[in-house]
Amino acid sequence: MIIKRYLLALSCIFLVTNIHAEGEIIDGDKMLESVNGQIVNIDTDELVDILDNDPSAVLVDVRTPSELVKLGTINRGQNVNIPRGWIEFRIADYVDNKDTPIIVYCGRNLRSPLAAKTLENMGYTNVKNYADGYFLWKDSGNPVKISDYEVDSVLYSKPVEFAKGLYSAIGAIQPPTYENSNHNNNLSFIVTTDGVLVFNAGGSYLLAKAMHNEIKKVTDQKVKYVVLENSQGHAILGSSYWKEQGATIVAHIEAYNEIKHKSEDIYTRALRTQKDKLIGVEMILPDQTFEGKMILSMGDTSIELLHIGDSHSPDDIQLWLPEQRILISGDTAFNQRLLPVFPHTNTAGWVQTWDKIEQLDPLLIIPGHGDPTDMDTITKFTKDYLVYMRSQVESVLDDDGGLLDAYSIDQSAFRDWGTYKELHKQNAERIFKQMEFE
Repeated sequence: MIIKRYLLALSCIFLVTNIHAEGEIIDGDKMLESVNGQIVNIDTDELVDILDNDPSAVLVDVRTPSELVKLGTINRGQNVNIPRGWIEFRIADYVDNKDTPIIVYCGRNLRSPLAAKTLENMGYTNVKNYADGYFLWKDSGNPVKISDYEVDSVLYSKPVEFAKGLYSAIGAIQPPTYENSNHNNNLSFIVTTDGVLVFNAGGSYLLAKAMHNEIKKVTDQKVKYVVLENSQGHAILGSSYWKEQGATIVAHIEAYNEIKHKSEDIYTRALRTQKDKLIGVEMILPDQTFEGKMILSMGDTSIELLHIGDSHSPDDIQLWLPEQRILISGDTAFNQRLLPVFPHTNTAGWVQTWDKIEQLDPLLIIPGHGDPTDMDTITKFTKDYLVYMRSQVESVLDDDGGLLDAYSIDQSAFRDWGTYKELHKQNAERIFKQMEFE
């Protein structure tokens, strides 16, 4: 198999490079000039038009993964990364039909024309090269995805003050990776006249320490409470750091039970991606728990911890600042990315929970994932998606359809949302299996 792949690579290189007289060796500039005359090149407007109107199109960034980490990539749902040197071997992972529209690009249109010609030589019939390249796309203000905004910090991004005394470090809109250091959720803190409350311990000891360093830049106040939004690794794995600082760890009773009985599994799942970045992590239990509501009075600030109903996990909680009408929703609300449906998620209950969120009438919501925003935006990314998927699954069931029909539900309207590739099929499957027995 290795020999066959090697021979295939050599043959593809030969097909691209041997474009003048037989046996003639040409330099890169001449080869690029010749290839550009043989392929279809498109500009930014044409690329946007294709991506907007053809969900089946595959956009391939042929730069190296390290370039993407440092510089970013196009933030559209059809975008994938296949380095030019691997294009022959990995394109079939994303394209199963030779007629599928494929657009390749790089930073400055040096590597992508050669990749486009290689794909044509392999028999792909609908290949285009985005000649403007990534840097022009980015400079024109089009959406980009950055793997790590703070390359000198374990934090994906540093805290920003979104309201008086309320700061949030917004996590990556993607699954946990080594590059984002398990900071793919939002970490928040509230500065009061009687100490600091932190919402989410962070996904590691190192993340918690980095967050604390940022808090110290804002205030000399002691961190008195650390509230866990649920029992997921990126919410709890930094708890041992905060405990060392003398903070009281607070969680819902269901989160306490999950941590107590499944701490090894939680740690092991995080270890697969975080590896050495979990140094210092110790699994500890929360100090205080509650069920429906807990009020913390910190100086002149009243903070309400709530469990307002079912959402993506049975142990999800929210933080409500009644005077400012600000909701830190935890994973009850999502923005900019597809929400996950777990085997234990009660999607019907989650929709009903939305009535209670609307009754609070928040002016600002810090979601579990994504930028702080308003109620209308949060509703679009959370309740509206759930209602759509449940209605589609209901139609499948009414027509005596099966799981394969659920997989075929059209979710293309959400393809530009973060985590779409990872979650949309899984969500369809889990909602279908749940609704079969409702």
